[in-house]
Amino acid sequence: MNERRRQAKDLGETMVIAHAVVAAESGQAVTILMDDGPGARIATFEISRLQRLRSSGRPVGSLTLASTLTVLGRAAGTEHLPDRSAMRDTYTRLRGLDDGLPPIEKTDLLSPKLWS
Repeated sequence: MNERRRQAKDLGETMVIAHAVVAAESGQAVTILMDDGPGARIATFEISRLQRLRSSGRPVGSLTLASTLTVLGRAAGTEHLPDRSAMRDTYTRLRGLDDGLPPIEKTDLLSPKLWS
């Protein structure tokens, strides 16, 4: 059963990447929100492949990989996450939905550099 769940998750990530790559190959700039794991490694490979195509003269768009931690870090101190309490609350709710997120204390999301 665990293997089936893992394959289903990998399939979803694969489909996200496939759609993003098709759009990027047609010239669009695409951002994928995907945390670490097999999907992120595949996306990184595709980013490099698109860069090689572009450097060889092929007119392709771009693919950018962002993570949940990146998005939350950029939102720190904005109207969306105005203080550490809002960050902790949002992160706790997200972590309840994503078992791949580490405890917030193991991230930089509460660090002074984000909140100065």
